Amino acid sequence: MATTEFSWDKSNSQNILLEIKGDKLKLSDDVLISNIRWFITFRWALIVSLVFFEILMLSASNVLTQFGISEQEKWPVAIIMVLVVANIAYIFALDRCKPGKYNSPSINLWVQIIVDLICLSVVVHYIGSTTTPISFFYVLHIALACIFFSTRESLYVTILVCLMDTIVIIVDNFLITQTPLSTLVNNHLLSENARQDGAMLWMFFLDILFFIVWYVVSRLSLIVRAHERHLLDAYRQINQAQVEKDQYAVLMTHQLKSPLDAIRSKINLIKGGYCGDASDGVNEALDKIDSRAQGMSSLILDLLRLERLKDTCLNTAVFETVDIQTTLQKCIEKLTLVANAKHIAFNLTIENFYCKVIPDQLEILLENIITNAITYSHDNTAVEITSVINQRDRSASITITDHGIGIENKDLPNIFNEYFYSPRAALHNKATSGIGLSIVRIAAENNKLKIKVTSEPGAGTSFTVVFNDIELPDDDDH
Repeated sequence: MATTEFSWDKSNSQNILLEIKGDKLKLSDDVLISNIRWFITFRWALIVSLVFFEILMLSASNVLTQFGISEQEKWPVAIIMVLVVANIAYIFALDRCKPGKYNSPSINLWVQIIVDLICLSVVVHYIGSTTTPISFFYVLHIALACIFFSTRESLYVTILVCLMDTIVIIVDNFLITQTPLSTLVNNHLLSENARQDGAMLWMFFLDILFFIVWYVVSRLSLIVRAHERHLLDAYRQINQAQVEKDQYAVLMTHQLKSPLDAIRSKINLIKGGYCGDASDGVNEALDKIDSRAQGMSSLILDLLRLERLKDTCLNTAVFETVDIQTTLQKCIEKLTLVANAKHIAFNLTIENFYCKVIPDQLEILLENIITNAITYSHDNTAVEITSVINQRDRSASITITDHGIGIENKDLPNIFNEYFYSPRAALHNKATSGIGLSIVRIAAENNKLKIKVTSEPGAGTSFTVVFNDIELPDDDDH
């Protein structure tokens, strides 16, 4: 027995990493928001590190002094407080405030960069702007700006970095003599003029380095974005070709439907004796023609239904709260005659619940799964339909189990692919189109449902549809 879980998330599958605004190719807002959350998490880790550093300074100051690190002001506490408040503000703006002109992912990132640069400048000032390599941490912001922003915006960040580093060096060496927290070079051995000349040289060297880093990373970023633009164009062309192919298929399907209906109508007239008596051989041939025509008609209806579901736009589709027991009863009533023809009984064990879905699509989904269960069941068996509620996480599931031919393990991952049907299924049901479960997949995707399939060849198959955020009949709303 094999089990496979299928999950489709339409919104995520359609995410595009890049978007074109004017002549600029930038990261999409979804990707920016994802990175904002990552930076917030990284900043919490930095805050924890600073807290640990401050505790270490208080508890082991004598040991740290031996390594050239001495406690001075309480600036780490101030930095910690600023970063904590800033992180809370970023989260509030992201999750609680409506997006707008002054609250966009780009603005959020800009604010983060400015606040982080100010905090880093304070750290550079106290640790030592010219006596330690701490200033090289500015390079990180330049690289990130090249990745997240346009070339012009990343240049603005680079200029801002140079300006802040220059201010810190001037303050440290020309306005205030700041004793650094730790030193790699003993500046006390140098004269005042020599120290200031060294600071100017260091400042000039860093500014040149910052601009070199900006140029190299921005060029690389432009190359990557150019490739991404080509991929985006190719993606759109493929989508457009798929749309045109689907439109052509729908057109051809409509054109085939009318002559097929006419053929079946004429067959019924001949079989009804309205065109004179027909021999047994003619009637037998007409039955075969009618059977094939009925299969073609079913295929056409499935194709039209599949294309209608594909065209469903989640932004305009109406989600409604439906009673699952009523929906199942409606599906069973439609399929009772089909089940009776094979002497198949329905065994129901239903725990009722309410779920928010697109009602007609949920009916199509359940109808197709139950139809499959009837089609591939052995005669004189039963189709079992059960629903189970998990009150702990407010979820529920509907399981439809048949006692039929089952699905081979190697075929199980492909059953929701369009036009796929296994040799076993084709032998059992020669009229299969391979579209029924594709319709189920599209309906599940549109309704954000998961499906678990368990099957054993020769024993039967179970389809379990999983619903999240359900409502119970005894809820106040019902």
